[in-house]
Amino acid sequence: MLHDFSYHRPDTLGDALSFLARHGADTTVFSGGTDLFVVIRAGLARPAHVLDLKGIAELHALDWSASDGLSIGACVTVNELVGDSDVRREFPILRIAGEELATYQLRNRATVIGNIVTASPCGDMSGPLYTLGGEVVLQSADGERRLPLGEFITGVKRTMIRSDEIVTRIVVPPTWARAAGGYEKLKRIKGHDLGVVSVAMIKSAAAIRCAISSAAPTPVLLPDFPPDTDAETIKKKAQEMISPIDDVRATAAYRSFMVDEFINRLVDGGLSTETAAEAAV
Repeated sequence: MLHDFSYHRPDTLGDALSFLARHGADTTVFSGGTDLFVVIRAGLARPAHVLDLKGIAELHALDWSASDGLSIGACVTVNELVGDSDVRREFPILRIAGEELATYQLRNRATVIGNIVTASPCGDMSGPLYTLGGEVVLQSADGERRLPLGEFITGVKRTMIRSDEIVTRIVVPPTWARAAGGYEKLKRIKGHDLGVVSVAMIKSAAAIRCAISSAAPTPVLLPDFPPDTDAETIKKKAQEMISPIDDVRATAAYRSFMVDEFINRLVDGGLSTETAAEAAV
């Protein structure tokens, strides 16, 4: 059941950070709220305050430049990311993975950063952003700091964010721009569902990079491979690094099997790019 809490919707980032400096330990921050209000209703979270970021204009920015890369603001929805022509052209894996997240209606509300901050092992955006070298930008009243996404997520539902901080944006460097990408996801049912296990892969002229989700407490980023590496080599390294578990969704053995299967599919023609014309559609 819902419990009483105070709702706050600041107009500026400064106001939000000032509020967290005073009340951060008793506050839950949200931008989409697709997870927060579910756990509040279930009695799993009981914040005294909830802080809504959607009124802060600068957090809705989604910007691309060849020199600085892609900046995804805290309030950018998954559908905004998926539909952006720069994203589709420069980082097609984000479009592919984004379209696998929940339903179209939910993606109108769910944010990319919300999916990351939740730190679920089955989050659809974390694996692709691991492969692209995404960095989390955290801000408090005392200043700003950056962390690689792989350091920010520390465990199941655990991150390095402090109670007085907001993740204002994620920065994707231009290093892997135009890389071919693919995302394979096992679900319990057909259609839109939580991931039982998933594999994200990108490939450029220089290297192959692969990340696996729902096979360890955090996403697992494999070391880079030469671009002509065969699937067997990637699968061998993947099995050395993952640690899947048995749960109500699948057995560890089935998860391991599907990791191999997805790597086979991605290496064998499962990676795609988008032309400028396609991105503009």
